[in-house]
Amino acid sequence: MKPVDLTETCISSETLFKGKLLHAKRDKVRLPNGVETEREYLMHPGAVLVIPVLPDGHLVMERQFRYALHRTFIELPAGKIDPDEDPLETGKRELLEETGYSAGQWQFLTLLHPCIGYCDEVIHIYLARELTLGEHQRDEDEHLEVFTMSLPEAMEAMRRGEIRDGKTMIALFWAEKHLTGNWL
Repeated sequence: MKPVDLTETCISSETLFKGKLLHAKRDKVRLPNGVETEREYLMHPGAVLVIPVLPDGHLVMERQFRYALHRTFIELPAGKIDPDEDPLETGKRELLEETGYSAGQWQFLTLLHPCIGYCDEVIHIYLARELTLGEHQRDEDEHLEVFTMSLPEAMEAMRRGEIRDGKTMIALFWAEKHLTGNWL
């Protein structure tokens, strides 16, 4: 059976807001049935999340205050992709900047679209191994605490609701499958 064509076609587009990170847009679209309506959405440059695994199996984690929710979150290292930057290079840069670690082995795991109803963001998820510690190179406006947790500790922290960041939660499930040999 052939799938139904659900494509919505852009008729016109306007920028509502253009910020340093996000841009808000409103498009007039034609639905598959010919009806015209509007779609509002955010444009995001994309991001990379890194699952850094130490030789003893512990994960390098971060605590970081997130202003929009006015609280501190436990997360895996991540950051936005700079213009024309390869996602793997973003991962390497962000891991070093935020944690001071470099990795000798990188494995792409998956792509994540965290907010498909209102944002075009895509997050590239990588597993990083063979870590060596150097000096972090955080931006002036970047304040975070770096620490380590075993994967079972991270999974339990997630179960207890201590890890609530969606991208980190999904990445931990992927890490669990890969690091236990269930997904290769």
